[in-house]
Amino acid sequence: MLKVGLLGYGGRMGRLIDEVILEDSRFILSSVYIRSGSSVDAPKGVCVTNDFSVFLEHCEVVVDFSSPIATSALLEALEKTPRPLVVGTTGLSPKDHSLMERLSQSIPIVYATNTSRGIALLNELAYLASQRLRDADIEIIEIHHHHKKDAPSGTAMTLAETCAQSRGLELDKVRVSGRDGAVGARGQDEIGVLSVRGGDIVGKHCVGLYCDGEYLELTHNATSRKTFAKGAIEAVRWVVTKQAGLYNMKDVLE
Repeated sequence: MLKVGLLGYGGRMGRLIDEVILEDSRFILSSVYIRSGSSVDAPKGVCVTNDFSVFLEHCEVVVDFSSPIATSALLEALEKTPRPLVVGTTGLSPKDHSLMERLSQSIPIVYATNTSRGIALLNELAYLASQRLRDADIEIIEIHHHHKKDAPSGTAMTLAETCAQSRGLELDKVRVSGRDGAVGARGQDEIGVLSVRGGDIVGKHCVGLYCDGEYLELTHNATSRKTFAKGAIEAVRWVVTKQAGLYNMKDVLE
């Protein structure tokens, strides 16, 4: 069985990943990293520690669904004790992304702002549609539960980046997040990203391409968070077979 180390065990995604691991005889949860002063009720036999060196010694591959601060510390620890890695944490800084790219020269890393198979396919479709419908106005709407702390979602930003790349644009120069007041006519290359929060919605992402006389909307609805946990474990199974490099869920599915 493959020994999996989990960062973010105390969160909702962490618990679901543990559940998926228990259902699959190919994997075993071997180590859990927690913050100093914290405690978790982990299964018997699992190494629970706030020391990254100990955490990494007890696993063969790492899954990280934690926080940007914890992910940053993990990436630094992996420089000393390399392990294959799957990262689902969003909101990472440019410094974190640079470190991840550097690490990927020596270890295989799957980085995904969303680990569902449907979102991976949506990204491909969004790229193709944005490229073929070059005159269409692009607006991305994401809806999540009222507990979600970041906006726009990492998934929405990835979709926006995909659309921008398909048209040879720099997202930072064309993204518009919300509109209010006399903002003037919509710019030709604008990519709008709107966030909605409410209730217990797991996640909905819609990429709309609006032309004169017609429009196309590509929508993904997540009805269970376990979808993301299953995708993450599929990425774990895949990443341990790969050479060093920085991969995404599209690579995993192919």
